[in-house]
Formats: sequence, C-alpha cells, structure tokens
Amino acid sequence: MTAMNWLAVYPEIFLLVMTCVVALADLFVTDPKRTPTHVLTLLTLAGVGAMHWTYIQDGETLYAMNRMVVSDPMGHLLALFAVIAIAVTLIYARPYAESREMLKGELYSLSLFSLLGISVMVSANNLLVTYIGLELMSLSLYALVALRRDHAQSTEAAMKYFVLGALASGFLLYGMSMLYGATGSLDIGTIFDVIAKGEANRQVLTFGLVFIVSGLAFKLGAVPFHMWVPDVYQGAPTAATLLIAGAPKIASFGMAMRLLVDGMMGLAADWQQMLGVLAVCSLLIGNLAAIAQTNLKRMLAYSTIAQMGFLLLGMIAGVVNGNTLSAANAYSSSLFYILTYVVTTLGTFGLIMLLARQGFEAEDIVDLAGLHKRSPVLAAVMAIFLFSLAGVPPMVGFHAKLAVLQALISTNDPVLIQLAIFGVVMSLIGAFYYIRVVKVMYFDEPKDSATIVIAGGPRTALSLNGAAVLLLGIIPGGLMTLCSQAIVKSLAG
Repeated sequence: MTAMNWLAVYPEIFLLVMTCVVALADLFVTDPKRTPTHVLTLLTLAGVGAMHWTYIQDGETLYAMNRMVVSDPMGHLLALFAVIAIAVTLIYARPYAESREMLKGELYSLSLFSLLGISVMVSANNLLVTYIGLELMSLSLYALVALRRDHAQSTEAAMKYFVLGALASGFLLYGMSMLYGATGSLDIGTIFDVIAKGEANRQVLTFGLVFIVSGLAFKLGAVPFHMWVPDVYQGAPTAATLLIAGAPKIASFGMAMRLLVDGMMGLAADWQQMLGVLAVCSLLIGNLAAIAQTNLKRMLAYSTIAQMGFLLLGMIAGVVNGNTLSAANAYSSSLFYILTYVVTTLGTFGLIMLLARQGFEAEDIVDLAGLHKRSPVLAAVMAIFLFSLAGVPPMVGFHAKLAVLQALISTNDPVLIQLAIFGVVMSLIGAFYYIRVVKVMYFDEPKDSATIVIAGGPRTALSLNGAAVLLLGIIPGGLMTLCSQAIVKSLAG
C-alpha cells in the first residue's frame, strides 16, 4: 500500500486505535462520573473531526485498499457531521445516563464503534465494505438500546430493533448478492461501468435493486419500512434514541449515495420511481400519524419518518428523462437537508434528556406544559428547534425544505412539480403538531414545579446547538456551498 493509500484511511485508523484505548483505559477508571473516559472520548472525537475537516479543505479524491475505500469531500463532510452528532449526544447524555446507571465505559466505546461503522459506510467503494460498516454500526446500536438492562421497555425496544434490523440487513445483503451476480463485481465503480455498457442481466439487476432500496428504506425509516421507528424511539433510553436518530441517518444517506448514485446511476429511472413512492407514503403517513401522538418521543419518531420523505424528494430529482444536469443541485439539496435535520434533532432530543431527572422521563407533550414559566431560555431554544423542523423561517429547516423544493421545480418536470406541491401541503399539515408543542410550552399551566437544574457542559452545548440552527438559517450559504462542492467532486470522481 502506498503512502497515498494510507492517507485515505488515516481518520478511520486513528478512530479504531483510540476506541480500543478508551475501552481499555475505562477499566482503570474508578470515578462514577467517568470523567477521564468522557474527556478522552471527546478529545478523540475532536481529533477525528479535525482530520476530516482537513481532508474537506484539501478537496482531493483518494482510493485505498485496492479501491475498496474512497476518500472524497462528500464522505468526509458526512463523517464530520457524524462526529459532531456523537460528541454532542454524549455531552447531553452524561447527566441522563448517570441518573439511570448507564454511565459505563460501554456507552463510550459502543458509541465510538458505531461512529467507526458510520465512517466505513460513507467511505466505502465496495459492496462488502459497505455491509461491514453497516453491521458494525448496527450491532453497536442494538447494544446501546439494551444498555439499561433492568428496564423492561428498553429491553423490548432493543429486541424489536435487533430482529427488524437483522431482517433489513438480510434484504440489503441479498440485493448486493444479486447485484454481484448480475455484474460480476463488488466494486461500486465497476458496477457503474457494467450497467452503463448494458452488459448486465437487466432482470436480475432490477430484483437486486428492489432489495437494496428496501434495506435502505428501513435504515432511513421510510414507509412502509418504518414500523420499528416509533417503538424503538419511545422504548429506548433517550440517550440511545438520540444515538439512533442522529449520526446513523447521515450514514444511511451516505450509503444511499454510494450505492444508488455512484453505483447504479444507470438504473435511476427505476430507483427514482421507488424512492418517489417511499417519499409520498412517508410524508403522508408520518405527518398524519404524528398528529395523534401524545408522547413527545413517539411524535418526533413519526416526524422523522416525514422528514425522511422530504429527503427522498431531493434524491429523485437528480436524473430527469436520462438527463443528469440537475444531479448536483438535487443531491446537494438532500445532503444539506440531512445535515441540518441532524443538527436540529440533536437539540430536540437533547432537551428532552436535560429535562429528565431521577425517576422522571420528560417524554410526554404535557411534561413541557408551562416550560416558558419554569425556564424561558429552554422554552425559547426548544421553540427554535421545533420551528426549524416545521420549516418556519428564518430557521435552517426552512432553507433545507426550500432547497429540496427548488431542486424539484427547476427540473420543469410536471410529475416532480406535483411532488413539490404535495411536499408543501404535507409541510403545512406537519406544522400543526410542532406548533402544538410550542403552544403547550407557552400557554399551558405547568404540571411540574420542580426546579430545572442543568450542568454547565450540557447547557453550553444546548445553547450552541440552538444558535447553530438559527445562524445556519440566517446565513445558510457557507454550508450550502460545502454541500454543493462535495457533491460535484463526488460525481466527478
């Protein structure tokens, strides 16, 4: 392996080594607050994030391990935001985990291993490498959901997640095996070439594509593969819920880009129709089901399903009648959407964690009643997050939705324009259940008079999180440019 080959995988190697160091070092930690482990983990994440940022600035596309791994700006941008998501989650989770006897070395080492799986997924240029990254991430998340072993609801959620996750992994692996059978290669670049030349068995390819899209839809939580999302989000400890709701969504988008765009662009006419159906169903069912929820975590789960529907709308605008001129605009809008969605989701679940205390989970909508009177700052920050999810300006969620709608409308395709109109209507319906929570916070009488006490670290993280959602909404140009440049270089590579 040449020096340049090694350069492509430095962040993953560093992360793997430091994850093992964290796991071993924790054996000698006696502090119940796990301060040394917490600090070492955050330093590790800071180092990995700095490496990814350096690669983004360089803007080069490198290959390693016989082209099984690709290092490009898109992969590093996704990995950077995954690092940020894991770091912020661990900061929010520390007081929550401590009060529920979850603050163990496993919380940190499994979170880092899931991040390693995400890093492998977004940089994979080979079907098997993609699957290895997926399994590393998934197995870590299954264990994290079950970390609170004495809690029946968490154990039940972990079993549901494991069984249905294994089924989805089987779908994906079976689809990959059919793709390999049709093209004779596991290399994503070679698969692209074989499909472009028309040398593959079209019938086998289409069958394989159906299974791959099904597996991707499960990981994203799109209808009709959404059945696990509400139960797992509600049943899992909120710290584990955020570990599932944040960085793994970035990984799923990265995997979809690698498999569908980098590998199967020649089948875009087929998979765009599938994604279109998934998007419409997700927007419709996600938004309508969320209206009926009284549990905040369950409402946000259905909200996630609807948000993933909007994400998929951007994915289907890339190729119109065989023309790829709109590809960069469409995929960069989806990239911007997933990144800003994760930043906002970190705040919503983070605030739920910070409001919880020993013996009390602040996970019902009524638990936020009168929050404005108990803590005006927390109520204002939560309102920012909810307005962003609803797509209200000047929050970043508005620009994310606008970017996707512009990508659809700019194609001048009648069907895609109709989908854009449908997306707007669904957003209006979705705004109801977000604004309902704001109404409860500001106009209902408090049901709980307990003093809200939040440690300095989580409070600072929440403030920065809220400021990021607001500032990215006021000045979205920088991140949009990064997303556009990353997609253009990825497509060119």
